[in-house]
Amino acid sequence: MGTMLYAKGIFLNRCFDELNLSQPDLVAEVHQEYVRAGADVIETNTFGANRVKLGGFGFAERARTINVQGARLARHAARDQVYVAGAIGPLGIRIEPWGKMGVDEAEAIYREQVAALVEGGVDLFILETFRDLNELGAALAAVRALSDRPVVAQMTTEEDGNSLDGTPPESFAPELERRGADVIGVNCSVGPAAMLETIERIAHVSAARMSAQPNAGRPREIEGRNLYLSSPDYMASYARRFIMNGVKLVGGCCGTTPEHIRQIKAAVRALAPPGPARTVTVSSAAPAPAVEPVAQAEKSRFANALARGRFVVAAAINPPKGFQADVVVEQARQLQIRGVDLVNVPDYPRAGARMSALSVAVLIAQQASIEVLLHYSCRDRNLLGMQSDLLGAHAMGLRNLLLVTGEPVPRGTYPDATAVFDVDSIGLTNVVARLNRGLDIGGETLGAPTGFLIGVAANPSARNIDEEVRRFEYKVDAGAEFALTAPIYDVGAFERFLARVDRVRIPIVAAVSPFDSLRRAEYMANEVPGVQVPEALVERMRRAEAAGRAADEGLAIAREIAADVRPMVQGLQIEAPQRNVEAVFAVLDAVR
Repeated sequence: MGTMLYAKGIFLNRCFDELNLSQPDLVAEVHQEYVRAGADVIETNTFGANRVKLGGFGFAERARTINVQGARLARHAARDQVYVAGAIGPLGIRIEPWGKMGVDEAEAIYREQVAALVEGGVDLFILETFRDLNELGAALAAVRALSDRPVVAQMTTEEDGNSLDGTPPESFAPELERRGADVIGVNCSVGPAAMLETIERIAHVSAARMSAQPNAGRPREIEGRNLYLSSPDYMASYARRFIMNGVKLVGGCCGTTPEHIRQIKAAVRALAPPGPARTVTVSSAAPAPAVEPVAQAEKSRFANALARGRFVVAAAINPPKGFQADVVVEQARQLQIRGVDLVNVPDYPRAGARMSALSVAVLIAQQASIEVLLHYSCRDRNLLGMQSDLLGAHAMGLRNLLLVTGEPVPRGTYPDATAVFDVDSIGLTNVVARLNRGLDIGGETLGAPTGFLIGVAANPSARNIDEEVRRFEYKVDAGAEFALTAPIYDVGAFERFLARVDRVRIPIVAAVSPFDSLRRAEYMANEVPGVQVPEALVERMRRAEAAGRAADEGLAIAREIAADVRPMVQGLQIEAPQRNVEAVFAVLDAVR
């Protein structure tokens, strides 16, 4: 459907599902072309017609109408000649354990779409192009709750046969069968050759009916247009191979035109009836063996200190511009000499070319003989990329992580730079907790568990403190082992936050950041999101600035705050402006 609408001049930035309402004749025309080509099943133009995806176009409140009309358009084109399948695709956002949305919430959204498609008169459902088995399970549960019509459940896979999140067919196929799918299979992402190998793997672990809907090859950009280059003859030749391997429902996904379907239909007609039932072996789908996680006290010196209740001291060092790290390594060495336990290497966007936090962390750990806290952000990486980064970090000896969602990319030197945000810090905490149990995000065993100490951020001065407390509780449930706060300026707000999270209390390291000038105090008070500086502190800095002693007053304020919060926490992180290590020592000396 998407291929044909694109070919008929609909731009990719349009909501294709909404065309059911604004250009119904065009959608109906596409359906009729596939019916005339010989399709036995046509899919409704509702792949993205859930309220989450529609909300991105401003059509969330029209979800029911779009789905009902989509089903009726296909029903009218099908007449009594072919079946109509209600097409349902992913929500376009991550659900638990990787994302903010619960499985129950996802199921409720899918129920809305299923009910509308049933109202429109579909004969069956095709749940397609899912990368997350958990989300596909929510969609399947929604169908089963409202309808007894047949369900085709299809994952989308990479060339290696595993889902885009790394789940192998030996895992997802039996699970879909267990959850009640009538037909299980794969669609989209790859061409026929790679999909055939995946089908062969599914056939060995599941006795369910199978489906295969490959793309017409990989897309190629030709003069600004994405075109799929697998010929109808080629697709038809693989349709025969799919059927000989037990596939009962065969067709195509992206790039599959009516001519492809016409050729596939001819190839299917020419085939003899399928042979005897295939042999199914389910032993390869057994759950991964349990492994013993690394005890917290054995993960790192920092982890051991927290486990024993020893007070710890940390300082932050920014990644440098360019590729020369001598200065930051020397700063870390000086911090180690003066008794700092841990160096935190922040990961946040700055204009210009800066070294990655991961690279700097490795250099400091190797050359300065001090433990490092790797500040790791979800902003610039997808889920698989983050998993790869973290496995590499573990291999290079890093054990302490601070997992954060990340700030938006600033409009600096590269104004067209974009963020990713595939998951947030709660989802990433779940990822690392799973790695610590010896499993990857696809549920496959790593052979041995990682030994990461999982840290998360907390903001006691957040404007929406209820939301901050809720997210903190979710992070702890996901596996967080300690928390690092945003800079503390309001000790009273910090005490109230601690009282709110007492039920899920984990070791907390409080950040203290001295002012070096009145300008810095005013900036923190008025321009930094999530930081609240009491007016009394700003006024103290005004008086000190007038007397020519603003830097000294800023240090005095930091010492007072550090002394006040020290009995409440298990550590302090000193964040000096411009990473002035002498300011760090000045605060620490007073606290000690």
